[in-house]
Amino acid sequence: MAISIDNPFEPMRSWLFLPGADMDALIAAPTTGADVLVQELEDFTPAALRPKAREIAPQVMNEWRRRGVVPAVRINPLETCGLDDLAGVMPGRPAVVMMSKVESPAQMEALAAEITRWEAHLAIPAGSTHIVPNIESALGIVRAIEIAQASKRIPAMLVGTEDMVVDLGADRQRDGAELFYPRSRFLLECAAAGVLAIDSPYTFSDHDGAQADLRTSRAIGYKAKAVVNADLVAMTNRASTPSDEQVAAAHKQIAAFEAALLEGRSRADVDGLVVEYPSYNSAKRILKRHALLSTMVAARERAHATLG
Repeated sequence: MAISIDNPFEPMRSWLFLPGADMDALIAAPTTGADVLVQELEDFTPAALRPKAREIAPQVMNEWRRRGVVPAVRINPLETCGLDDLAGVMPGRPAVVMMSKVESPAQMEALAAEITRWEAHLAIPAGSTHIVPNIESALGIVRAIEIAQASKRIPAMLVGTEDMVVDLGADRQRDGAELFYPRSRFLLECAAAGVLAIDSPYTFSDHDGAQADLRTSRAIGYKAKAVVNADLVAMTNRASTPSDEQVAAAHKQIAAFEAALLEGRSRADVDGLVVEYPSYNSAKRILKRHALLSTMVAARERAHATLG
């Protein structure tokens, strides 16, 4: 099943994770250009600093929202300290609550119930807080469809990197060969469930490797990616944005196919590509995505201009 056109996260290309207690980095984060900013309360925040991270979460979420960026947070599983995380962050009204190490629908049902309780307590519009499960194990991947369907709050899911490698017993490699199948299967499961698939982050620091990883990500069909290095945000956004050449080609294919239909033909030849309904619809999706991204980026630029 294709991603719903009503999915508000369909155009979100880059999901930048930030240390949960680093106030300077959190407040400066909107300048990175990331579509979604994630205050990370799990691995990026030592246990001793989590109380501080929870305390500053409302201020951080409000600032991100004011700057026109989607505010998100990643909490620990509820069975560890996730309930404490949730109590700290929900007053900030995050648009997205991610949870790490999700392996079952029951975890999402429990999280959805807690969020519903907090929405009622804080007079937050019911159902407005979205959930993005983080899948970081083989068990999570084989249950991905069930997890995605556990709550109507779930518009997207994210596949992890380092914990996934550990769970598989694999060796971490710069070319990501050990993750190719998990990433591919996860994408397939998300497409079947009708949710946006967010690709695993590239966790090395070299730009050439990151570029190669993005090429692989796009080649197998991802349109969104987790980012743990702010320097890679612009590269990630470019990779997931239709280029001028793609937009021009899409216009050409659509025009040729529609002209062929008017002439009673069911296909058109455009620069060696046989354009039929599947490629015609693909071209229309490219133009729709380009329009969505243009609107989103323009709105963010207006917010930045207004705030100086």
